[in-house]
Amino acid sequence: MQVEDIKVALVGLGYVGLPLAVEFGKKRPVLGFDINQKRITQLQGGQDHTLEVSDEELAEAKYLRFSSDPAELAKVNTYIVTVPTPIDEYKRPDLTPLVKASETIGRVLKKGDIVIYESTVYPGATEEDCVPVLEKVSGLTFNVDFFAGYSPERINPGDKAHRVSTIKKVTAGSTPEVAEVVDQLYREIIVAGTHKASSIRVAEAAKVIENTQRDVNIALINELAIIFNKMGIDTQAVLEAAGTKWNFLPFRPGLVGGHCIGVDPYYLTHKSQSIGYHPEIILAGRRLNDSMGTYVVAELVKAMTKKCIQVQGAKVLVMGLTFKENCPDLRNTRVVDIIKELDEYSMDVDVYDPWVDAEEAKHEYGITPVKTVSQGVYDSIVLAVSHQEFVEMGAQEIRALGKPECVLYDLKYVLEADEVDVRL
Repeated sequence: MQVEDIKVALVGLGYVGLPLAVEFGKKRPVLGFDINQKRITQLQGGQDHTLEVSDEELAEAKYLRFSSDPAELAKVNTYIVTVPTPIDEYKRPDLTPLVKASETIGRVLKKGDIVIYESTVYPGATEEDCVPVLEKVSGLTFNVDFFAGYSPERINPGDKAHRVSTIKKVTAGSTPEVAEVVDQLYREIIVAGTHKASSIRVAEAAKVIENTQRDVNIALINELAIIFNKMGIDTQAVLEAAGTKWNFLPFRPGLVGGHCIGVDPYYLTHKSQSIGYHPEIILAGRRLNDSMGTYVVAELVKAMTKKCIQVQGAKVLVMGLTFKENCPDLRNTRVVDIIKELDEYSMDVDVYDPWVDAEEAKHEYGITPVKTVSQGVYDSIVLAVSHQEFVEMGAQEIRALGKPECVLYDLKYVLEADEVDVRL
């Protein structure tokens, strides 16, 4: 297949798929496919509730059309799969969305077609887990009748500086010829350029270690923060001093959530354990990062006790619910760990986040955020997410929400050390 003959479909129109569909839709005819009809209707109306793509950008993608009808997929010859790859309650990879997408594509797969996966997986998943589904459903033979590619997503939700087209893209294909076609296809829209990996497995491995590396580094800083807090040393001051060396990495402590950093390492450790190796450092980092919500609440309770604030029944405001600042993404947010732990102490918790869709918060976590907050109400305030709205409020306005002896805990270093009672 020549790149000029490619007819593209994006399968899955979330935080990853839609920006990609829009960029391709500016250059060539593209089908944006999603099983969620509500999502399709919204996009056909020119709006994206994830806020990753503006109304103007959607309008610019004049060759992009949307559908939830699987029959429409039969009209294309190249499928780019951008569905979620979550973990289950036991921290094991859940390939269900990937398998379902592969089954849907398999029903319309034709000779000569290419299926490109972008979802983050462990090395080998494309050819060992996805391709057999495509073969079984379609009745076609891999690398004879149809081919596969892999180009790991590098979307950073809420980041308006690093967009899909300005981040270098790794590409790979199941044969050298297909690898070149896949690479050429992405070069049409990726102005930052591409890196053609030597195999699909290499590309898969490269993706999964990107976030694993970040996870382990943040775990180290979280552990240092715990140590420095016990010593009465301000962690931010230490990091600023250490950061004056040219090769000191600028990681900061905090909650590690989201669909990538808090999830991807479990894909790698799952595969590692399946081949007989128990990873030590990666899992230790995961355990530490997953325990930070409990640690935060323990520190909050200590601070409240020192101020003689009754813990049981205390009114607490948690500012922020999303997994990161200035975006509505609730996937795998670890702020819920803090809320659950506060509930364990029988505290009365209000969650306030102007970025959050209340219906989604209720559906995903059983949390109903408050729409407004009043002054002089709270015994403690946890500044959990550094939304711009909270930054602009400043210490005085945030403190005004609490009672005179309120404890203010700043997890994100939004405020100065002398403006808060506790910092991570």
